[in-house]
Amino acid sequence: MSWPNLSDLIVSKDAEAPVGLVGAPLAAGSVTPGHCDRAPGLLRATLRRIGRYDVETGRELSSLIADHGDVPASGLTIEEATPAIREACAASVKRHALTLLVGGNNAVTRPGLHALEMPLNKVGLITLDAHFDMRETGNGLGNGNPVRALREDGLPGRNIAQLGLAPFANSADMHRDAVDGGHLVVTIGEVRERGIGAVIGAALGHVGHCEAIMVDCDIDVIDRSQFPGAPGARPGGMSSHDFFAAVRHLAAERKVQLIDLTEWDPPLDQTDLSALTAARWIAECLAGFEAR
Repeated sequence: MSWPNLSDLIVSKDAEAPVGLVGAPLAAGSVTPGHCDRAPGLLRATLRRIGRYDVETGRELSSLIADHGDVPASGLTIEEATPAIREACAASVKRHALTLLVGGNNAVTRPGLHALEMPLNKVGLITLDAHFDMRETGNGLGNGNPVRALREDGLPGRNIAQLGLAPFANSADMHRDAVDGGHLVVTIGEVRERGIGAVIGAALGHVGHCEAIMVDCDIDVIDRSQFPGAPGARPGGMSSHDFFAAVRHLAAERKVQLIDLTEWDPPLDQTDLSALTAARWIAECLAGFEAR
């Protein structure tokens, strides 16, 4: 008897499919240098280990995913790679109801949001991230400042919701700038106290005035014991259970056009735990999308 798995749903980029997949193997500009560029390839290879049937809902995933391949980013700076990432994502957004962008480091979030090709005052950004990503941009773009860079591009702070922020992983200046700028700020402690469903509901409400939404899933939001393959992950982070629930809930929102997965550095995890978690992210995105 066959075991239907996610790899069955991958089709060529020219095929008719409701979902698009873009790889952005960008490693340049990382605060902690590593090999995030290896993530898209390993994620694809792991899809065959994730089934399509959800025993909890009784539903089997069926949405095809058009794989647009990887954006050539090897050896490029963030500034050099940004136009190509934006162009590839924009092509996917035009053709598919939902685009999944697999980094690479968190610097891919900025071109991903611009790929929606809408005035920034009409676009919302929801981040699942242990960090504000509000480092200064004076020394150039990096994986620690995509949110700051987007603010400087003109994205209003009131269009940003940041969930899962970790203690002792950010600065007071970043926190103050986010709050003063109008961001919704929810710490990991608040996630545990309020419940992930309530927090996601609040985030969607915060950006409810926006016409389109991008979701940034920086994988370091997950507790390091449950995702050791993220250099920025720390003890005390979000449970993988809550992460999966958050992704499914967000993907079910019709305004969400693009979801990224960033900061997975495969060599940091000598087991397959991180790979299986990242691959299940695809399943949760599809499960949410099919609930629209």
